[in-house]
Amino acid sequence: MAEVTGIRWGWLRFMYGYTIVGAGGFGLAILAMPERMRGVFRWPGDEPIALSIVGSVYLAFGVLSVLGWREPLKFVPVLLLQLCYKLAWFVGAVAPLLVSGRFPGYAVPTAVIFATYIVGDLIAIPFSYVLTSHERPHSSA
Repeated sequence: MAEVTGIRWGWLRFMYGYTIVGAGGFGLAILAMPERMRGVFRWPGDEPIALSIVGSVYLAFGVLSVLGWREPLKFVPVLLLQLCYKLAWFVGAVAPLLVSGRFPGYAVPTAVIFATYIVGDLIAIPFSYVLTSHERPHSSA
């Protein structure tokens, strides 16, 4: 494989580490103590299935980021997915609520944390590498 240049290796590993601790830890906490987490973040509603799905997805991001820590380029799709869903949340949910003046106060910490992930992912993801065609090794069957 040709030498890969222009990659911000430190940022990539930082974002995987941030995802391991942040998303992975958060997901584990949601699954292990959902009532406590609901109280800490003052989330409205009482939907244990939806909350457990959120916890499972966040835990999966954390687990996959452990693999990304070891093989940063191979697992860039984890960071891309994280970037995409957080951007979609800002565009599809946060922006309309802000425009209408109905953005709830309890969601401010989530929005701030998501914004840090968006900025970090935009810096870390090697878009020039991701958007370039790479020759696949030939397999012998």
